[in-house]
Amino acid sequence: MGSVLGTNKKSKEELQMALNKVKQIVSSHPVVVFSKTYCGYCKRVKQLLTQLGATYKVIELDEESDGGDIQAALAEWTGQRTVPNVFIGGQQIGGCDSVLEKYQAGLLVPLLTNAGAITVNNSVM
Repeated sequence: MGSVLGTNKKSKEELQMALNKVKQIVSSHPVVVFSKTYCGYCKRVKQLLTQLGATYKVIELDEESDGGDIQAALAEWTGQRTVPNVFIGGQQIGGCDSVLEKYQAGLLVPLLTNAGAITVNNSVM
């Protein structure tokens, strides 16, 4: 037994269910952004992806009933607890700084293209 106000620790079952959900989402979409609606860094990444014409799936953790479980599962799986947590082609890219660095280095558009998130005609350089 535990109190409702007790610990924030998730049970192994809850964490495993959330992890399975996260992995299913990541494998089903070329680009996934785990985000929070009020996060400025998240908004920046979503704006960049939109500007590039990328197709992407956004999971707003603060709007999901199991958002806390998903965030805990992401931390367990990737070692990153913060948002945004971006996946392209099933691979974790990281957060806002990682995405912007890849964009500035000319690496983001090829990643998005290879993942099928944008077509070459849509890319903005």
